[in-house]
Formats: sequence, C-alpha cells, structure tokens
Amino acid sequence: MFDLLIPVIRPLYFVTLCALFYVPAKHALHMYQQNRYEIRRYLQWFTASLSTSLFPIIGAVVLGIVMSFIITMMGVLGQLIVLVILGWTAIHDVNKERRKHYIKPLKVTTRVKRQIVVLAIMNLVLITVMVSHYLLSPLPLIALMYATSIVHILLILMAAITIPLEALIKAFYMGLAARELRRNTNLMIVGIAGSYGKTSSKNILNEILSEQYYTLATPASFNTPMGITLTIRNELKNLHQVFIAELGADKVGDLSVLMKFVKPKYGILTSIGPEHLNTFKNIQNIIKEETKIVEMLPSDGVAVVNGDNDYIRAYAFKNPVKRLTVGIEYPDVDYRAISIAFTPEGSVFEIVSAEGSVPFKTRLLGKHNITNILVAVALGRELGLSWPLLQKAVANVNYIEHRLQLKKINGLTYIDNAFNSNPEGSLSSLEVLKMMPGRRYIVTPGMIDLGDQQRLYNYQFGKAMLGCADQVLLVGPTQSKPIYEGLADSGFPMEDVRVFDTVKEAFAYLDQHASPKDTILLENDLPDAFNR
Repeated sequence: MFDLLIPVIRPLYFVTLCALFYVPAKHALHMYQQNRYEIRRYLQWFTASLSTSLFPIIGAVVLGIVMSFIITMMGVLGQLIVLVILGWTAIHDVNKERRKHYIKPLKVTTRVKRQIVVLAIMNLVLITVMVSHYLLSPLPLIALMYATSIVHILLILMAAITIPLEALIKAFYMGLAARELRRNTNLMIVGIAGSYGKTSSKNILNEILSEQYYTLATPASFNTPMGITLTIRNELKNLHQVFIAELGADKVGDLSVLMKFVKPKYGILTSIGPEHLNTFKNIQNIIKEETKIVEMLPSDGVAVVNGDNDYIRAYAFKNPVKRLTVGIEYPDVDYRAISIAFTPEGSVFEIVSAEGSVPFKTRLLGKHNITNILVAVALGRELGLSWPLLQKAVANVNYIEHRLQLKKINGLTYIDNAFNSNPEGSLSSLEVLKMMPGRRYIVTPGMIDLGDQQRLYNYQFGKAMLGCADQVLLVGPTQSKPIYEGLADSGFPMEDVRVFDTVKEAFAYLDQHASPKDTILLENDLPDAFNR
C-alpha cells in the first residue's frame, strides 16, 4: 500500500527540508549581521555559543541516528514516519521563530538581500543532493546536523563568495560620496572619533551648532564607510554649512580609511580606552588608531580632545595643528567644567575658560555627558557661537536615546543607558544612580567585545556597584557571572542580587517589586548574538 506513495515522497522531503532549513539559515545570517559581516567575529561567536548548544547538538545527532534506523528497518513506512517527524519539527521551529522577539532583528538591507540569494542557492543545491540520494544516505541525520552545524559552513562559504563583490560595490559608492563632499567647497567638515562617547558628542554638537548653522550629522551609529556614504548621498544638500561625521574603528586601519574619505578640517577625540580588544588586540593599537583623528588633520585644522583621558594626556601629538583641550578633573585644560551637580531633572555646572566662568544647565546626566557638552562648546566657540547662544543650546539639548536617558515606563523611573556599555561609561552610570532618590535598581548583562580583559572589567563593574545600587538584576547566567563574583567579593548583600535568563523576566520582576519613587538603571542591552 505504501509503495504507491513512493513517487511523492521525494517532493515532500524537498518541501519539508526547505522549511526545516529556513530557521537555522535565517538565524545564521542574523548572527553574521550582528557580527558586522566579519567571518572572524562570526566564528568567535559560534565557538562561544557551542558551550550553550552542546546538548541540543547531541540530541539532534541521536534523534537523527534513530530516524535513520527507522528508515532502514521499516522501508517506505519508515520514510513516511520520519517525514512526519521532520515536518512537525519544521512547523514547530517556524512558528517559534515567528513568535520570538529579538533585541536587534535582522535588517533586510540590499546587502542582506544579495546574501540571501547566494545562501538560498547553496541551500537548495544541498537539499536537492540530499533528496536525490536519500535512499542511500542517512538523510535525517544529515538534516538535523545541518540545523546545528553545517549551516555555519554554508554561511562562511556564502561570505567568502560575497565579500569581494561587496568590496567593489563599497568602493564605487564611496567614490561617488567623496566627490559629493568635495563639490561644496565651503562645507565645514567635523570628524568625531574615540573609544567611547562618539554618538553622544555628535548628537550634542549637532544640536548646538544648529543654533547658528545649517548642519547635517550622520544618524544613529552610522560610523562605517557605507553608513557615512548613505548619509552623504541621501541627505547632504548644497545648503548645508556643517557636516558632522562619526568615525568608527573596530581594527587597525579603519580610521585611516575614513579620514582619507571624509577629510575633516575639525577633529574631535572623545576618549581612548579598552574597546574591540578582540580585533585591536591591545591598547597600544587603539591609541595609534584613535589619535589619527588629530594626526591626519590638515595644517589649518583644529582638534578638540578630552584632557581628562589618561591615554590622551600621555600621548605626544606630532601634528602641530591647533588643539583645544576640555575636561573636568584637571585644571590645565582650555575648557573645564566645575561645580557639577546631578538631580532627577538633569545637571548644572559652570564652564571655566580664558574668557571667565559661565553657568550652564542641561537635562542630560553623567559626567561623560558633561565632557561631551564641553567638546561641543569648545568647537562652538571656535566657530563663532556666543556664550548666551551656547547656554540656550545646551539647556535645549535633548536626551540621547539609550544613553543615560531619563524616562518613565509603566509609572517607573528609568535611566536608560542600554546602548553599548563600556568600562568608563558604566562607572559614570553608577555615579549617577548613586545620587538618585528611592530604592536604586540596576539591570545589566554586562559588557562585551573586550577580549581577554572582558571578564576583569565585568568583575570590576560588579565590585563598583556596592553603595551605588540597592538591588542588582543580572541578565544571562553565563555572560553576567563575573559581575556576580565582583558583587560577592565587594560585600554586596547577595540576597539583593537576582539572575534572569532574559531582560523580559527582569522587567516582570521590576513591575512586581519597584515603586514610582525608585530609580532603575538599564546598563547595556546586548545584541542577541552575545546575550546568553
């Protein structure tokens, strides 16, 4: 009876495997995007994820062996039974994927569409081969091994195929954008680089300079060659007087490429510190790279640098361009903030310069935001903005999304610092939380991308929470373990420490236990590739 179904088994297996492979292929592509389309970073993520996926892999292998045995022993009936099992698995996985909430969902850009085409062709070829020989091969085992391992091999092959094409496309559009920049000979171009604080400084500078000039700044964290290219080609107009470009660097050589591309006359160096140590390898490489924002300025350029940063203070700049220093801790800077005070309404302070002392107020929180304001004020004065205009502009600066942003959620007071925590910024966040009224909560998964120093910095972060927070909610048992150990070693009351698998669970806890009088700090919100 079952022999009558043999002609339709192959097509049914083909459709089933296409559905079964959809979720792991989409997930692999998603993680490749979150790892910035870099094979090396993707492999590091995959290696790290093996520690949490070992048992599912073993389970898939065992199930595949069992199903292969069923086919061998039961023939066509066994093939139908396995087909039902694989079909149910595919439907379950697809439905689960549809319901899943990602912190940073897959963005289907033009680049991703090209990757999808190549990856789809490779998958269809593999499925066709598997189905064509399924009577002679352990199809279920291969199918389930694909879902756990082989998909990553295919993605790496896809990347190897598409990377050269993407490089050509990138070079072509960067050339068009560079010519667009050069057409406006009166355009004042500002480049902002540094380990931390680039986006905040850019947003603050853009708001302040826009009081007097028609400005354009790269949006969000568009600090890569293509992000800057898109901004120039889509938004730059002849009327713009100032273009502010955030210049990001993940590895040695990145900033040189961006400086040659953008060619800023004004350069801002926000900070130097541990960042992307997986790719930079050591702090010396970071110093050499980030200081190029000053070293590669033209002879008539102007640099604004953070005079509080130890690495910047110790560095001997070779380019003799005009250099303005800003800071809080040291008096020997050109623009210094003093008498700083934080409240739930914002911050007040004075800026001291050669021109005297001027009072300022802002709704922003945190010393690092005061430093970012100093940077904007220093360049604003260089470009002719008056002190009263600067006072007005600083008072009107809006919160920067997910960067110590004070907000109300379901009646509770949050300090949202969920974007990309770092060793320096995390301590500044704790300093702000310490000054807040009511019971003080912190929700965090910790910091990432700090190489072999990551555990140490997270441990120190945990130790620093004593006296700043009353209750700590950690997200991700594996990721947050060093913070937990730091808390324990600091003498923090561990009965006030909770560990959750997801941010959603932590929010549910807060809804039940926090009151409107309390303050909750959200410190970092890891991409799905790292939250475990």
